[in-house]
This record gives sequence, C-alpha cells and structure tokens, in this order.
Amino acid sequence: MKTTPSTVLLVEDNPQDEALTLRALRKINLANIIDVVRDGQQALDYLFRQGEFADRGGPEMPTLVLLDIGLPRISGLNVLEKLRADSRTRLLPVVMLTSSDEEKDRLKSYENGANSFVRKPLDFAEFAETVARLGVYWLATNESPIR
Repeated sequence: MKTTPSTVLLVEDNPQDEALTLRALRKINLANIIDVVRDGQQALDYLFRQGEFADRGGPEMPTLVLLDIGLPRISGLNVLEKLRADSRTRLLPVVMLTSSDEEKDRLKSYENGANSFVRKPLDFAEFAETVARLGVYWLATNESPIR
C-alpha cells in the first residue's frame, strides 16, 4: 500500500457522471484530493498550471487522470495527445473513462497513449463498482511513474 497522498484529476462534463465518480472514489477513501475540471482546455490548464490554474497549489501532478472523451472545447483524445507530447506529462497515468463504445475511440485512445480505456456502465451500481475498482488498482495497487 502506498504512503504518499493520492490526487485524482477528474475531467468530466456530465454532472451526473461527475457526482457518481466522486461518490465512488470517496467511498473507497484512497484519494486525498479529487480535483474536477469540466472541459479539455481546463484539463490542460490545470496540468500545465496555466490560465485559470496558473496559481494552483497542491502536488505538481495528480497520481491519476480520469479523462472523458466527449468534452467541450478540446476533446479528451486531443487532451491525451497533448499530454503524451509533453515531457512533463508523458508518463502521467491516464484512464479514458467514457460512455463511448466506438471502436475508433478505443483504438485512438490507445494509439494516443492511454493507459486504460473503460466504458462507463449505464447501471448506477455497476458504474460505482467500476470506478471503485479503478481507484483501487490505480491508486493502491499500481506503482505510478509520477511521484
């Protein structure tokens, strides 16, 4: 079990999915901080400490990014591409957590360097269980390259 506090960046524009994800992550009590941004541009600004997040406190990088694909302003796939192109975020664990069941989205996610592609279950209980399993794996079991 890790001893350093975990931070998760949730990039989600759907308020219901955001609330469900936050509830599931808080229930397993593995992340000390869960920050939420609601579009692709905010995600990039948060991670690169620019724009409205230029004075952001806290850890340099989150332990994990949960990234939706269908985001306003800049898509999740474009965010992922930019993260992998920058040395500061190249190794940052990114899980695509999306309602898309398009094969092209799954393949493009992996081509762009996603660590995992997880489709959001439609059922509330399944959704919560899926997020909890993700949290346990990525925050407690996995050894992150980001410290």
